[in-house]
Amino acid sequence: MLRLFRYHNKAEKDLAKYINNVFGFYPHNISLYQLAFTHKSLSTKKLNGITINNERLEYLGDTVLSTIVGEYLFKKFPTKQEGFLTEMRSKIVSRASLNKLSVKLGFDKMVMYAKTHDKHIGYRSIGGNAFEAFTGALFLDRGYNFTYKIIVNHVILIHLDIEDIEKNEVNFKSKLLEWSQKEKHNVEFRHTGTKGNGFDKMYMIQVIVDGKEYGKATDFSIKGAEQLAAEKTWHTMEEESQNI
Repeated sequence: MLRLFRYHNKAEKDLAKYINNVFGFYPHNISLYQLAFTHKSLSTKKLNGITINNERLEYLGDTVLSTIVGEYLFKKFPTKQEGFLTEMRSKIVSRASLNKLSVKLGFDKMVMYAKTHDKHIGYRSIGGNAFEAFTGALFLDRGYNFTYKIIVNHVILIHLDIEDIEKNEVNFKSKLLEWSQKEKHNVEFRHTGTKGNGFDKMYMIQVIVDGKEYGKATDFSIKGAEQLAAEKTWHTMEEESQNI
């Protein structure tokens, strides 16, 4: 099976074996997955002006993962309203949730990064970011339907307790606004645009704290985009050692 996909060296073969052991499939384009596990701290090479790290795949995977989780929840909870589904999706794809999930999957041992003590480099979210990048790589390698099956069957159904998540209340927008009021900071949820039309219309939200741009997110509802952007902002500020 390994020879079928023409892995050229030990590193490629080891990564392919890891992916098969955890997710039950062998990659077609192994280079996509190698990129997914390359942290920005190692982005020293450039190809045609593009920095080589997993940030672009992370961006793509963020959107794909949100769509997959949204579809899964829509099918699992046929009588629940939009607010419940949005809140559940926000909990599942939150940075804290993805970081914990990445440890269960062994991503923390697979990510390649530079050893440094720079507290601003974002190591707290290294696993969760890599999982999003992996989802983006999987989508490019095998398409949406295959990616949906892998994420649902090998991640959600095995590693996530949906009932427990349902009981766990996490509202990052409320947490961020409460913090801003207490510490006298100005927080703005700026609607920066939309893309798509009809049922495919998505909203783009940027969080601004004291005039500085923080988390940004895209979602099929303004509320969902605000929650995702607030969650990203919260963890970014934690990494920056803000009084939060």
